[in-house]
Amino acid sequence: MKFEVSSLLTKDKKIIDGPLLISPKRFEDPRGFFLEEWNEFEWIKLLKENGQNYNKLVQDNLSKSSQGVLRGLHFQINPYPQSKLVRCISGEIFDVAVDLRKNSQTFGKWIFATLSSENLNQLWIPDGFAHGFLTLSDSALVQYKVTNYWSKECEKSLIWNDKEVDIDWPFEFNEKNKIKLSKKDEEAPTFNEISKLNFF
Repeated sequence: MKFEVSSLLTKDKKIIDGPLLISPKRFEDPRGFFLEEWNEFEWIKLLKENGQNYNKLVQDNLSKSSQGVLRGLHFQINPYPQSKLVRCISGEIFDVAVDLRKNSQTFGKWIFATLSSENLNQLWIPDGFAHGFLTLSDSALVQYKVTNYWSKECEKSLIWNDKEVDIDWPFEFNEKNKIKLSKKDEEAPTFNEISKLNFF
């Protein structure tokens, strides 16, 4: 196996079904290291072993963010729901997924993973989850593969600091060092507003 895979726990220590933390196996020597960060055959096998079906990854996205930038929490609805495979290729991020699946036992719960260019971990986020990340380092490059093309009509957002979801973002920002949001993310709806719409 070229990857180590682990499930993630919610704040109240419940396993959340779907998201996976993936650690590629490194082959190291005095020159540096080599790893396979993507292999379709291995990926199909990995998902099958974890009770998930393979949907082809059709698009690669790359974003650069400065410290304090928070992107999210974003998701796409039918007919263009998106699953994502996220990694941080430079810097460090606090990556979050919120379960929006109405019939899930962990509906409204969230998980996180710290992704960095040091640990090279990847976070798999199936559709039905809102996704976002906060940049912890001076800057970060984040790459993510998705299973559907971007659709303006299907893209939705959940407000990052929703009181019901209650995400423990990792550090406080003061007047000098504020969380930086897009206008769209500042105006995103609450969890209660989203849950009434039965997106998933």
